[in-house]
Amino acid sequence: MAKRNVRYMQIYEEIRNQIVDGAFSYGARIPSKRQMAEEKGISVITVEHAYELLLEEGYIESRPRSGCYVIYRDSDLIHVEKTDAGAKPDFTFEADVFPFSAYSSTVRRVLAEKQSEILGRTEGRGCAEIRTAIASYLNRSRGMQVSPAQVVIGAGSEYLYSLIVQLLGRERIYGIEDPCYENISRMYENNDVRVERLKLGANGIRSGELQKTEAEVLHVTPYHSYPSGRSADVSKRLEYIRWAKQRGGILVEDDYESEFSPFLKAQQTLFSMEPHHHVIYLNTFTKTIGPSVRVGYMILPADDTEAFLEKISESSCTVSTLSQLVIAQLLNSGSFERHINRVRRRLRRASESQENS
Repeated sequence: MAKRNVRYMQIYEEIRNQIVDGAFSYGARIPSKRQMAEEKGISVITVEHAYELLLEEGYIESRPRSGCYVIYRDSDLIHVEKTDAGAKPDFTFEADVFPFSAYSSTVRRVLAEKQSEILGRTEGRGCAEIRTAIASYLNRSRGMQVSPAQVVIGAGSEYLYSLIVQLLGRERIYGIEDPCYENISRMYENNDVRVERLKLGANGIRSGELQKTEAEVLHVTPYHSYPSGRSADVSKRLEYIRWAKQRGGILVEDDYESEFSPFLKAQQTLFSMEPHHHVIYLNTFTKTIGPSVRVGYMILPADDTEAFLEKISESSCTVSTLSQLVIAQLLNSGSFERHINRVRRRLRRASESQENS
């Protein structure tokens, strides 16, 4: 089973890369599932899983009695803008909190096994255990090639927003989504930086807004932006990457609650699309474990990690060592991912029921 799971991801990545590189152009019909299965010497079910992911991420569409066709095109990054009219509202939900029994048993285990570490000092960017656990988790669950050195721990998203200003400087202009989570704008304004509000369209910040803004930093929530519920599709995500490369800018990817996507595979992160220079990734455990767990993390771009860490070298970690070790254990034991998968299965069933009603 594990081998088949690896194979369908390989097929998905192979076709996705061919589409982005132009080997399968816009409107082209991709091989049928049976044809692809025969060509690769694999089962039709394996190919079907790969095609489902391509459908979910907006690379292809299925046409009844005709086959699957490419709907991604490079020109969408600049010229084609979805309108608000006819846009489907995103599926909204209240996720389950983490099972208390699993959480409490993990706390007891950490207290018993890590006594000498719990009351000791921890590095300003977080203890090695949690940074290693997060890097491994992101690699296997999101396809993000991250080293523990790139991970910085902080007490929730608001603290990390302030840390970003310390990293990038107050002289820059920061572009944010309009509307956006109000704490984002408030924290930037409280840190005395100039903020530009950029209007959202149906799938992210409108292309016209991106072209005219003077911002050098763009803070975006590609998955399920609050309060609009809008999610950026693959074309918009690639447009953000292109914007950053052309401007020499930085994207702050706020990936809050993305683990609870009802799709079979969480959408590709901006960081995984451009891991070297232009994306700083943020996420927290507040939604996935519980509201009282004020632990977040930031992933620094690979080629700029050392320079960024130098700027925050005097900072102290704002999360207790006990909390860090407990989360590390939840990630390493598989408890965290079992919880995520259980909630996502429930959300998929609820989403399918909603669509069929």
